[in-house]
Amino acid sequence: MEKEKQRRKLGFAVLISLLLHLAIGYSLVAFGSVLTPPFPLDDAPSELTIMDLSEAPPPAPKNPQFIETEPSKESAEKPKEQTFESNANSKAASQLPATGNLPLPSQDGPERPFTNLDTHDFSLQTQGSQPQPPPKETPQPESKPTAAPASSPKSQPSEPPKSTPELSPPATPEPEQFAMLTATPPPPLKAPEEADPSPPPEVDASAAPLAPRPKPESPASSYQSQKEQTRIAGSISNRGPSSVNAVGTPLGRYQKQMYDAVGARWYKYTAAKRDLISIGTTRLTFTVDRSGRVGNLKVVENTANEAFAVVCLQSVQELKLPPIPEDVASTLPSEGLQQELTFILYGN
Repeated sequence: MEKEKQRRKLGFAVLISLLLHLAIGYSLVAFGSVLTPPFPLDDAPSELTIMDLSEAPPPAPKNPQFIETEPSKESAEKPKEQTFESNANSKAASQLPATGNLPLPSQDGPERPFTNLDTHDFSLQTQGSQPQPPPKETPQPESKPTAAPASSPKSQPSEPPKSTPELSPPATPEPEQFAMLTATPPPPLKAPEEADPSPPPEVDASAAPLAPRPKPESPASSYQSQKEQTRIAGSISNRGPSSVNAVGTPLGRYQKQMYDAVGARWYKYTAAKRDLISIGTTRLTFTVDRSGRVGNLKVVENTANEAFAVVCLQSVQELKLPPIPEDVASTLPSEGLQQELTFILYGN
């Protein structure tokens, strides 16, 4: 009996297993097409579109580097490649053939950690001659007629000179000797009453005062920093004075105004404290808010002495800049214009 019961249980188990397998197989057939992704269709032929990008200007960098443009290199037209930001437009040119990959002209000079395209000494700003008021005309003194001098009374005739005592006649000289001894008699003297009346002294008319000679006018001059061409290996091939592709922007003009104000003070203070400062490098960071005030001034590097660092700090602290133009301020962060300046003093 027990063996038969086990056979029945085994038969039921096999039957249930078959039913389960059949149910699973049916479900896979019925719902497999829904869960399985469709077969990919035939690939469509790829299309190639050719676009002419020669006329499209290259995208300008978000924050292009500032480089100063000298007045002699300014251009009325903007360059096609706006590589740098500046106070005025300029087009790239190089005195030497291209020798590198930088967007700069190739030139010879000393190795420096900055880029200078020109060589000239510094000069501070001068106001020049100011217009002076015209000199006031002084009235000339009126000349009064002078009376003729009265004639002096006639003087009494002087006594005739007494004749010298006669001497014995000398020997008669030879004719030639006589000619040498004779002389032309002087003109007869006139008596005082017969003398010509002396004319009255002439009174010179008062001379007009001389106008002061105008002083030569000294022309006004603007500030320029000291520069020396540095060694550069650039990729510019156009021949001409060293310059770069730069576009003048309101921000570039504002930065130029700030750099000139700092540089003019720095040259003045270094000349006054030349005996106290030492050669080296000082690097500062600061911000300029929308009203033109300096803030967050810090010394981040100083290889010179403390006196030189004080001169650099003073040159920036005393800045009096106008407010930042609205079109420039709208593109700046909330803290304002962030700047970093490096001051380097070399030995002679």
